[in-house]
Amino acid sequence: MVIAELMRPRGNRGELLGRSQTDVPGRLETLKAAHVRLPNGIDVAVNLEAVWPYRGDWVFKFAGVDSIDAAERFKGADLWVPKGERATLPPGEFFRSDLIGYRITTKTGQSLGVVIGWQEYGGPALMEVEMDDHRTVLIPFSRDFCEVNREEQTVNVDVPEGLLDL
Repeated sequence: MVIAELMRPRGNRGELLGRSQTDVPGRLETLKAAHVRLPNGIDVAVNLEAVWPYRGDWVFKFAGVDSIDAAERFKGADLWVPKGERATLPPGEFFRSDLIGYRITTKTGQSLGVVIGWQEYGGPALMEVEMDDHRTVLIPFSRDFCEVNREEQTVNVDVPEGLLDL
């Protein structure tokens, strides 16, 4: 499960600037070990010496990464933890990654497609949905008009008129 995107080296001591992808408060500050998926697809285990907030993003300091050149290797990588090491969520909450593969249905029971990913652009998170007719559409995820049924592995949506035509 990706918990941060590593954007670029920061400073001259091997630190990296990253953007959080976790909704769990305190998750990054307490992280001691994780994995990094490099842009070439290779996974590398890392130990974290320190993590702290910086101007709306986060600074990560990995053990043994002590220079700008060493940090450059991690530019554009994803920081992740195995599913079994995810933080515990309160009852009724879920990770977005858990919803990938869930079927999207309407309030009338019509099947629309399957969740294949997520995108964010500053507003509500957008479910990336592969429609049954093979188009890909983005549907805003809001508890006001999206209801998750974990037993049936569905997200029931009340889609605003015209949204699926965009």
